[in-house]
This record gives sequence, C-alpha cells and structure tokens, in this order.
Amino acid sequence: MLSVLTVILPIFALILAGFAARRIGVLGPHATGELNRFVVYLALPALLFDIVARARWNAIWQPAFIATFGLGMALVFAVTVGFRRRRSRHLADATIDGLNAAYANTGFMGFPLVLAVLGPAALAPTLIATILTVCILFAVALILIEVGLQTERHPRHMAAKVMGSLARNPLLIAPVLGTLFLTLHIPVPSPAESFLKLLGSAASPCALVALGLFLAEKRESAAPAPGTTGLLVGLKLVAQPGATWALATGIFHLSAPLTQAAVLLAALPTGTGPFMVAEFYRREAGITSGAVLASTIASLATIALYLSLAT
Repeated sequence: MLSVLTVILPIFALILAGFAARRIGVLGPHATGELNRFVVYLALPALLFDIVARARWNAIWQPAFIATFGLGMALVFAVTVGFRRRRSRHLADATIDGLNAAYANTGFMGFPLVLAVLGPAALAPTLIATILTVCILFAVALILIEVGLQTERHPRHMAAKVMGSLARNPLLIAPVLGTLFLTLHIPVPSPAESFLKLLGSAASPCALVALGLFLAEKRESAAPAPGTTGLLVGLKLVAQPGATWALATGIFHLSAPLTQAAVLLAALPTGTGPFMVAEFYRREAGITSGAVLASTIASLATIALYLSLAT
C-alpha cells in the first residue's frame, strides 16, 4: 500500500497545483489549451521518439507478453468504442471514451510502481506496455478520430484527407521517426538525447497541471453523468486487468513474474493521453477529466487489493 501511495500522491499534487493556479488567478482561462498544445506539439512527441529510438529489440521482443497486454488493451478499447457507438455517440467521442477505458498510465505511474513492487526485472515489460499504449493504441485512436471528424463522403477523398491530417500529426510522426532510428540502428547523439529527455520529461507533469486547470474552470453546462464515468473507470480498473489475467494464464501461459507485471500494468488508472486528445480536438473533456481523476483515486484501492492477492 505504501509503494502505491508513494507513486500516486505526486500525481494528485500536480493536479492540485494546476487547480490552485487557476482558482487564484496565477494562470488565465487560456492556459489549459496552451499548455496542452505544448504537450501535444513538443513534449509528448519528444517522449515518444525517445522511448522508441532508445528501445532494444532483444528487450521488447517478447511475443507472449506483447500479445497478452496488447490484446487485453485492444479488447477493452474495442468493446468500449462499440458500446458507446451503439448509444449514438459520435465516433470521435466514442474513441476518446475507448482511450479512457484502455489507456493505462504506464509512463508516469508504471515505471516507479513496477520498480518498487516487482524490481528491475519488470522494467522491460513496462517498456513494452508503454510502447503499446502511447504509440500503438494512440495511433489507432487518432486514426479513428480523424475518420470520425471528416465530412467528406467520397471514400477516396476522405482517405486522402485523413492521411494528410495524420501525416501532419506530431504524435504519429515522432514514433515513426523513432522506429526508423531503432530499425536502422542509428544512435541518437548525446546532446540530442539530453534535449529529448528534458523536453519529454515535461509531458506528463504539464498534462496533469493542465488537467487541474481544466477541473478548476467554472462551467454552466451540466456535469457528465456519474454513470458514464463509473462505467469507464470500471472498465479500466476491473475489466482490463481481468481480461489481461485471463489471457496471461489461460491462453499464453506467461510465467508468474510476467503475469504479475502484465496485470499490474493493465490495472493502472487512465493516463493523461485521452485528456490531451480531448482538449486538442476540442471534444468533451469533462468525461475524460473525470475518468482520469476518479480512476487515479480508485486505483489506490484496486491496485493494493491486487497486490495483496498476488503476493
């Protein structure tokens, strides 16, 4: 419990810092959008490129673990998008809901929590889960959102517009360039790596501060239905780790340490990625901010419960 609390408390502190800064007037009403644009156009692309370019094939090529974590994540994402679409939700908004239910906070919470609970041996699986989450899932979600936002009816024209939008999206360009460096074994120069680390390390803290700024805004519109937030949080904290455990033990037969790592990473709360996307595309960020905040609070109990049962 103490290790979980140690990792989660700084997250609340950053959200609270953003909330307080907005309420006392240190940051103005445009700060949320501008800070989020900094994350989307600078900090997060630097982080994505750095993660992929510095990866090592022998560390990340673990097919059974990739399939276990990836399929568990994909299943929850697909079920959520499909369910929300059946409720007449716009494809872009349903996709963001899917991210809320499947986008684990592997980058900000995963590494310190896994290191504290499972030790250094679990860092490679954490890197795999991070790449699957912040690169693969993110890319699929952005494609679906771009498709949903297009008004062009002709399939060929719509495909051209979608590809054009994606080709200009820094969140897709960065990991693709990182993959080229990884595949061609091109070393990142030391000054460039220092630059990427400095810039990339700002992504999660700034996103959390932006979340606090958003929560501090006074709105006249009705708050999101608690049932929606509860559904997304339940899918994230219960359905995803449950599906991952079933895949790990029943289909892919992972070793006990890899099973524990996969389930623990799947049980992490919703990361800030969905909130960044919702703000960037000017979609409903209220549901997303509620899911991030509620899942982070609730994960203190669910992760502690899982660890008590698994150890």
